[in-house]
Amino acid sequence: MERFDIIVLGAGIVGASSAWHLLRRGRTVAIVDRRGPGEETSFGNAGLVERDGFLPMHFPESLGELMRFATNRTSQVHYHLGALPSLAPYLLAMRAGSHPSRFPAYAAAMAPLMARTVEEHRMIANAAGAGHLFRDTGGLRLYRTPEGIAGGKVSRDFADRYGAPYKILSRDEAIELEPNLKPDFAGAVWWNDVISSSSPGGVTKRYAEGAQKDGAKLFTGDARSLKREGDAWTVTTSAGPVTAATVLVALGPWSSDVLEPMGYRYPFGVIRGYHRHYKPIGNASLARPVFDMTNGYVITPMEKGIRLTSGYEFAFRDAPPTPVQIDRDLPLARELFPLGETVDDAAWLGRRPCLPDSLPVIGAAPKHPGLFFNFGHSHLGFTLGPVTGRLAAEMIAGTRPFADPTPFAPTRFG
Repeated sequence: MERFDIIVLGAGIVGASSAWHLLRRGRTVAIVDRRGPGEETSFGNAGLVERDGFLPMHFPESLGELMRFATNRTSQVHYHLGALPSLAPYLLAMRAGSHPSRFPAYAAAMAPLMARTVEEHRMIANAAGAGHLFRDTGGLRLYRTPEGIAGGKVSRDFADRYGAPYKILSRDEAIELEPNLKPDFAGAVWWNDVISSSSPGGVTKRYAEGAQKDGAKLFTGDARSLKREGDAWTVTTSAGPVTAATVLVALGPWSSDVLEPMGYRYPFGVIRGYHRHYKPIGNASLARPVFDMTNGYVITPMEKGIRLTSGYEFAFRDAPPTPVQIDRDLPLARELFPLGETVDDAAWLGRRPCLPDSLPVIGAAPKHPGLFFNFGHSHLGFTLGPVTGRLAAEMIAGTRPFADPTPFAPTRFG
């Protein structure tokens, strides 16, 4: 039996980043996952390290918008009818958590994290040899109508308050920045102080490899085997049991599989999404992620081609894939950029761990000594992994955290 100071359950961007920060605080670390680093949720996203996550996930505010989504024919949202009764409590709680009255408190909680997202990524990327997987071109958000640009002012007001820079562009200015965009939009906002990755899964693997080079050990195992034995925690792995006085649960949408048998029930809503890669037509190129804010998808230049990433799918976490949104998004994306044939056999399915208030859970478990949580990052997992990894490591090490952890407390749901 191998003994460590800390076992990190989960080798995604959150787990790998947490391990890196724990090592720098003098801890010995075991990372346990059933798959390789970055092969689940961290593999599929738009690759953007954001600076402006000052609004919670959006719930339809008007009856007209709600009825439009209810048709189940939009590109932004798709749902499995059979899953809605189980998801209803989460959706109602999310409606309350996304009310405009909650915006200031949410923004204040997120501001110290968002202020350091790029810096924390750069720190780990440089140490892990992943710097070449990032670019400094920012992210572009396109709006099909002038009303859409005006509607984004709420987010920009918080960005102004908390110092996240951006530039509002006319359609011609946006095309000057991305010459292969077609002029089927009204204007754009360029968030120019962010970085993006050509391989989010590759970044996560490099972060985990960097942690291993610094002394962490990576094990293949089932996190559900976690149990308390005396004053330590034990997990069964393919190399035998590993034990530690402290364990950090960073399993994203699978965190509930470990925690519910221990008496921790969080109001998860696992929201699914898809991506697929396409060849650009001719010599067309894209330099940065481009969000179609009107239709809810993203196109991003990746190593494999132009990645088309879909909006939200509400379904049971483990239900078979239904990538209808990719089919709906593709003609819309081709109105903006010359996408050619696909290079994937099928669309990739990812699962996002979302809580009703859109904030992650970070901190010590209330019932079990030596048990800590770092999960529930909604659609900002790739952005937040390194910065919440630092916050969790500081709390575990007993040092002063760089940000107030109170809004992320594991006890806030009762």
